[in-house]
Amino acid sequence: MKLKTSLTIIGGCLFIFLFIMLPIFLSVQGKKEDSVASFKGSDFLLRDMNNKIITQESFKGPLTAIFFGFTHCPDVCPMTLNKIDIVINKLKNNKSIKVFFISVDPERDTPEVIKNYLSSFENNFVGITGKPEEIFSLSQSWGILSQKIFLENGEYNIDHSSPVILLKNGKYVATISHRDDVKKSLNIIKKYL
Repeated sequence: MKLKTSLTIIGGCLFIFLFIMLPIFLSVQGKKEDSVASFKGSDFLLRDMNNKIITQESFKGPLTAIFFGFTHCPDVCPMTLNKIDIVINKLKNNKSIKVFFISVDPERDTPEVIKNYLSSFENNFVGITGKPEEIFSLSQSWGILSQKIFLENGEYNIDHSSPVILLKNGKYVATISHRDDVKKSLNIIKKYL
C-alpha cells in the first residue's frame, strides 16, 4: 500500500512539475528560434583581398562559412581558421564550401595584410575588409560583438565574438564554436552539405 501511495505522489509531483515547466520551456524555445531568425545579415558592398567586389550575393551557394576575426589575434582566430582548414581537408568534396574571413580590424587589416595572413592556410579562404563603419554594420547584422581594448603601450587588441556562421543559400543554418573540436565541426558541416 505504501509503494502505491508513494508512486501516486511521485507521479502527481511529476505531472505538476511538467505542467509548470512546459510553458517556460516553450517560451525559451520560441525566443531561441526568434534569435536564430534574427541572423539575417545585411546588404553590403565591400572588397576582398584581391580587390574584387563582395556583396551579400557572394554568401549564396551550397554552403558558406563566415568568420569575423582579425590578423593580429593571438589565439582564437588562427586556431579557429586552422580548425576549419583541417575540417575542409577532411571533406570528400571540399570545393562545396566557401569560407570568408571578415576583418573586425579594418584599420590594420588591409587587403595585402589579410592576403598574406590567409596564405598560411591550405584552403582558399576569402579575406574581406573595408571601411570600419561598413564592417561594423555587417558584423552587427550577424550578431557579432566587438570592441577595441587599448593596452598601456598604446596598442590595442580586439575582443570579439567568434562563431563560424554557416549559411546555406545565403541563409543562416548553424554555428560552429571555436571550442568545438574537429570531429564535431566536421559533423556540423556535413549535416548541411
